Amino acid sequence: MDKLASIIILAAVAEALWETIKMVFDHGKVDFNKLGAIMVGILLCLLTGADILSLIGFSPKISYVGQVLTGLLISRGANFTHDLLTSIYNLQQNTRNENTNTNKQ
Repeated sequence: MDKLASIIILAAVAEALWETIKMVFDHGKVDFNKLGAIMVGILLCLLTGADILSLIGFSPKISYVGQVLTGLLISRGANFTHDLLTSIYNLQQNTRNENTNTNKQ
């Protein structure tokens, strides 16, 4: 994948992660339902090896960082995760198409 596209995706992931973390605190109190969802998401990713960073071409220096970040993202639910992965896939496809068109010229 193109490095610029990877950085754009990483920026979107960072924003999504921050929004997820902010959801834990509701008017100064901890929302244990959201915290529980985050813990389940992280546990599932650690146990399965799911890693969004490797999907977009990054290799974190600490091996489980991508899994923890992925767990935070999937804790938002299926709709959010589906939309995020669809956006990543579309950006990858557009980048590939642009690279193919550039190579043909």
